[in-house]
Amino acid sequence: MRIFLKPSHICTLIKLSQAIDRVTDVIGSSGIWLVILLIAIGFYNVVARYIGRAIGIRLSSNTLIELQWYLFSLMFFLGFAYILKSGANVRVDILYTRWSEKRRALIDFLGTVFFLIPFCVLGIWVSINPVLQSWGLLPDGTWGSWELSSDADGLPRAPIKTTIIVAFATLLAQGVSQAIKYLAILKGYTQVAQTIQEDAEQLPLE
Repeated sequence: MRIFLKPSHICTLIKLSQAIDRVTDVIGSSGIWLVILLIAIGFYNVVARYIGRAIGIRLSSNTLIELQWYLFSLMFFLGFAYILKSGANVRVDILYTRWSEKRRALIDFLGTVFFLIPFCVLGIWVSINPVLQSWGLLPDGTWGSWELSSDADGLPRAPIKTTIIVAFATLLAQGVSQAIKYLAILKGYTQVAQTIQEDAEQLPLE
């Protein structure tokens, strides 16, 4: 597979990939705080339910329960790009591990360009209208009220639905970054392959 790019172009693309990776790392590290907050709210909901039952007072609410669901969703939505960067996604590697570095890069490049990136673009495209409707966009083009939870004291649905687009967008950006890395390997930049391996070793799979 011949891809004609000047070394200066490759270096520019690698810098873009590194910038995307830094953003992904920041987003991925925020997942730690989401987990801590999720555990804290979940713990409170459980304790408040039993204590409230014992004393006859409602100490929790649907707001906190739905917030727990939202945080759980955010952990996945914001983790997609970080998982891709770290190579923690599940892959069938019976043949993959036996291939040469450039052959693996070629397969990953083709899979990213022809499957992952179009999938992310499609995901964003089909999510736009439902998200806008959730924010209150009416069929006549005017704006109404936000979509709210059907439960009493529930949270608005629009913000959490918006994170679906954010998830696809960050995954798309990281997909572009990964494609650049694979392309760099195909062009002989072996140090990029070492960077990918180091990222993968950060999240070892048992």
